[in-house]
Amino acid sequence: MSVRRPPLIAAMLSLLALGPVLASCHSRGPDAPPPPSTQAIAAMKNTGGAPRDSLGRAIDRLFDEETVGHTDALLIMKRGAVIVERYGDNVRPDTRLPGWSAGQCVTTLMIGQLVSDGRLRLNESAPVPEWQRPGDPRGVITLKHLLQMRSGLRHVEAARMGVGKLTSESDRTRMLFLDGRDDMAAYAEAQPLEAPAGKLFEHSSASAVILADLAARVLSPDRNPERRRLAVNEYLRSRILVPIGMPSTIVSFDRAGTMTGSGMIAASARDWANLGEFLRHTGSVSGAQILPRRWVQAMLAPSPREPGFGEGVWLNQGERGDGAKLWPGTAPKTVFACLGEYGQYVIGSPDQLLTVVRIGRSDAAQERALHDHLGNLLALFPKN
Repeated sequence: MSVRRPPLIAAMLSLLALGPVLASCHSRGPDAPPPPSTQAIAAMKNTGGAPRDSLGRAIDRLFDEETVGHTDALLIMKRGAVIVERYGDNVRPDTRLPGWSAGQCVTTLMIGQLVSDGRLRLNESAPVPEWQRPGDPRGVITLKHLLQMRSGLRHVEAARMGVGKLTSESDRTRMLFLDGRDDMAAYAEAQPLEAPAGKLFEHSSASAVILADLAARVLSPDRNPERRRLAVNEYLRSRILVPIGMPSTIVSFDRAGTMTGSGMIAASARDWANLGEFLRHTGSVSGAQILPRRWVQAMLAPSPREPGFGEGVWLNQGERGDGAKLWPGTAPKTVFACLGEYGQYVIGSPDQLLTVVRIGRSDAAQERALHDHLGNLLALFPKN
């Protein structure tokens, strides 16, 4: 026999019955993050100690074209083994990719080998003939000043107008693409001092071009453009590129036979990663010392005028802020990177036994997002 309840009591009982369901609705937290894409999962050969799903999502974020621009390649090595490898459309593991100014690290290695051979001297006047004339104040500029970008020479680095677009007023644009393009070193070396040598750090592509010219002067003294090109190319390949594991690398030269030491270097993502590994191992490959350890240690030591820069390499030191190139205060202090315009990164983290390469094309806003995402990626990996 059923019992009829007054309508008010029936409604109250119904609410009480729904109470647990309503409570569970109100207590639900934010939606769970999406799972990694199939591409990210396929890219991971190993997690290197990072949480698998978090690493997968970090990989996906670095291929979000709207946020970070177009990524051609992402490669991560842990303890010398590739653990993540993913490429953009129409890019293969053997595709040569431009590193832009990341190539300055290669120029610095070449200078180090020439110093080791006794063919250049680090702390003596840089052997630019025009600077050796009596009374020329540039005669006090040394190789070390050029390596640490504190030569004091007047140089306006490129002002960004968008991917692939530079202002015609910048010295870098004039040197690489306009009136200086046929003899880039002559343009760079003709600039006057704007500050005493050694006293001021200024990011300067011209410094690397001058260094490349000095290499050519000792390798092919007769100034013949073709012989200069062949001599530098052969020395670079036999003494640096092949021994450190960058055989795919190609470098460009101007009409005077000077290597474009500030960039214009292309290599596969795996070869760029081998550059990072070489620096992380302070100049050795599989236990064989290719370059003196002290030279690479100097590259990774803060310069006197800019703690965030060594010799051809950016460092994770100094104060955190808008001008920081890396991630001081969040990533290990030993992190370093060869950086190139438009979002090229060859990152080494000795404390994490890690090398990360990202090659692609990003505008200024996308580069800022890319920088943050790469910092978050590093944070996923434990030390050692």
